Amino acid sequence: MSEAREVADYSSALVEGPWRHEFVPANGSRFHVALAGPERTASATAPLVVLLHSFGQFWWTWRHQITALAEAGYCVAAMDLRGVAASDKPPSGYDTPTRTRDVAGVVRSLGHDRAIVVGHGTGGSVAWSMAALQPAMTAGVAALSCPHPAHVHLSLAQQITPRALRLLALAQVPTLPERRLRDSDVLERYFALGAARPLDPEAVELYRTVLRIPFAAHCAAESLRWIVRSTPRLDGRRFTAAVRRVLGVPTLQAHGELDRIVRRERADADGAAFARDFRFEVVDGAGHFLAEEAPTQVTDLLLDWLPRAAR
Repeated sequence: MSEAREVADYSSALVEGPWRHEFVPANGSRFHVALAGPERTASATAPLVVLLHSFGQFWWTWRHQITALAEAGYCVAAMDLRGVAASDKPPSGYDTPTRTRDVAGVVRSLGHDRAIVVGHGTGGSVAWSMAALQPAMTAGVAALSCPHPAHVHLSLAQQITPRALRLLALAQVPTLPERRLRDSDVLERYFALGAARPLDPEAVELYRTVLRIPFAAHCAAESLRWIVRSTPRLDGRRFTAAVRRVLGVPTLQAHGELDRIVRRERADADGAAFARDFRFEVVDGAGHFLAEEAPTQVTDLLLDWLPRAAR
């Protein structure tokens, strides 16, 4: 294990670029969003696209897509989910239903009635769940590297690879994952496991830095703990029942051909079963981290699909 590094400040997540940073209230907390596209006062006719990151990452994972979607006329909000980067880190609320309420509150705070929600990995699970739990707020769903959370045709253990299962099991141990995420190479090994080719070392180092913001590593681990621990509990059973409703909004699911975290085989089975307007795409040559590994392909895919959800 490497020597522990210094604690980071939330400002390390406020990367400068062709976007603007805002903090908005929602669901009793404050959330950071990176915004691009029409200003709020002129956004009445511009569809809102909310981008949700996965475990170990933050809003910056969408840096390649933010400006392209904004230039196409969309109001874009790349959000730090609860407990992540520059958003608040309350002691509870890391279950998926609460996170859907967070996203719905952010949409309202940004002055919109509905949004097209695009999520990757664990953020993809939130995106899927938005359509079921917050249907009035959700105009469309795009889920990258994330099967539908209903787990009807395949269980979670059948959907992710054995090495990914071991990492998920490690997250269930109290306090250990937090220390290892901050002070060891666990995050680098996670990225190396899922990617078809190594991610940019500078990007990986930034993700590590942001996880050293106080309480960020603990909150990241808590979101993974809920996935496993809720399964036999009443809250988990209610969630599974709720997301099994058939979705009427346009839905896109994309999967990397070489994903080594989520199995490619039948990744689309539950999506096809629960979405009436369903499109499934495989991104050739890419692994789990689609927005980073195949930014041009992901941007093109979204720009081709988004008009259907924005109608």
